[in-house]
Amino acid sequence: MASNQVSSEEDEELYNDDDYDDDDYAYCCDDGDDQTLDDLDENPCLRNNGQSSSKVITRDSLLAAQKEDLQRIMDMMSLSEHHARTILIHYRWDVETALSVFVERGRDQLFAEAGVKIMERSDPCSSSSSTLYCAVCMGEKSAHEFTTMDCAHYFCNECWTEHFIVQISEGKSRRLRCMTHKCYSVCDEAVVRNLVGARDPELAEKFERYLLESYIDDNNKVKWCPSVPHCGNAIRVEDDKFCEVECACGQQFCFSCSCEAHSPCSCLMWQYWVRKCQEESETIQWMTVNTKPCPKCMKLVEKNGGCNHVACICGQSFCWICGGATGRSHSWASIEGHSCGRFKEDEVKNVERAKKTESKSKDFSWVTTALERLFRSRRILSYSYPFAYYRFGDELFENERKEAKEIKQNLFEDQQQQLEGNVERLSSWLEERFEEYNEQKLMDLRLRLMDLCSIIDNLCSQMYSWIENELLSPYSVHIIAPYKSKGLEKASEISDTISMGTQSSEYSLGHIVYRNDGITSDFLALGNVPEEMNHPLTHGLIFSVASDS
Repeated sequence: MASNQVSSEEDEELYNDDDYDDDDYAYCCDDGDDQTLDDLDENPCLRNNGQSSSKVITRDSLLAAQKEDLQRIMDMMSLSEHHARTILIHYRWDVETALSVFVERGRDQLFAEAGVKIMERSDPCSSSSSTLYCAVCMGEKSAHEFTTMDCAHYFCNECWTEHFIVQISEGKSRRLRCMTHKCYSVCDEAVVRNLVGARDPELAEKFERYLLESYIDDNNKVKWCPSVPHCGNAIRVEDDKFCEVECACGQQFCFSCSCEAHSPCSCLMWQYWVRKCQEESETIQWMTVNTKPCPKCMKLVEKNGGCNHVACICGQSFCWICGGATGRSHSWASIEGHSCGRFKEDEVKNVERAKKTESKSKDFSWVTTALERLFRSRRILSYSYPFAYYRFGDELFENERKEAKEIKQNLFEDQQQQLEGNVERLSSWLEERFEEYNEQKLMDLRLRLMDLCSIIDNLCSQMYSWIENELLSPYSVHIIAPYKSKGLEKASEISDTISMGTQSSEYSLGHIVYRNDGITSDFLALGNVPEEMNHPLTHGLIFSVASDS
């Protein structure tokens, strides 16, 4: 039908862009490559292979996630949950570091550093007929009114309770130490819970919450989602902490600094940029509230009184409410020929056009893919400007030679301009009214979008590579999140239950692999096992030592 045809002039305008350079267009394309837009996003060279390396920890799964790490330490070292938690809090919930210290330095050194003491001696508080002296309150009381900790130091329950209440109130509840001078042993959390709960149940609940939330607050690999209002989720990363993640609530942020995702800016650059914007925000805020741009010359105009008809120094009149250009004839209440908020003819046409598009059965999923590529590339492009502001300025890189800095700046700006030009071309193509095209025109446009998306993806990848390997490699303080072709990685849900019992778990440290079968009671050593591993607490574990061959 005639309504579905596109004039030859429109075709030329779309496909014969004067600014379009075939050499630039083919910059990143291989001959004979029959990729589609969907194939592009699945390219293993342009994305992180495998499943998501970040997990969402909800309120329901927080306890299960903590129990999972505690169970590994408990199984490996045959410890109680209290002692396992003390060790993991000391090592900031890094299970691999704790196990490495256990293997390389031995059990005694691990316990001494973490504040764990397991002393086998008679408990003087067990005798109900005797009286004991408390070194804190300096009073004698019945033995049943005293409590002995793992370090063998004992004090009366009243003094212990006061000590715990003060420490918890001051926010030191995660590592409540013994009251004895120069004793760094951490007190049993069950004892703390019982003594404090008898005096102040609400404070005991607060203590329990602190212990649970320590898995997030003290964990280098777990951080709260910075969403506002807070969604209640936390994110755990399995690999490098210098990454950008997306929470289940949709919040995207930099895991390293908890700010919004800002690559290719480093965290330090972004902190400087935010501070700069905040210092200038008062002026910008005043201008936003008290001025409006002229629709002709775009200069800011301040209105200091009068009606809603405003005249710029360039001679253009416009409405202060909507900012639209008007004539000069007006009264106090209205402007001749102008009415704010009315539907214009082109807006009505856009609504009708959208309705027609929805009624058609054509598959435009490839347009969605191209739009996602446009959004991601625009985000990268926008953050590349504050990166260039600080990388080639003197505030953070003042010691670099001026000549070398200028060469790098020119090369970076070339890449930036190539990316910007192709992004704008993609944006203009996506604004075309292609829902009215016939099948052949749609196929041609789809192929061009496919190639252009491939070019933009490669340009983004090359920009990140250039920044990481050439511009920031000598500076360890400036580390950026890696480029993700498919956008920020969305964290997957973590299970709120963990499998215990006879399930086999395996831990790997260097050349030594530890496997706990749950039902195994014999100790088997294959190869040379470190001397400190020949200890009764290792019974029930299988150690296999891999050779270097």
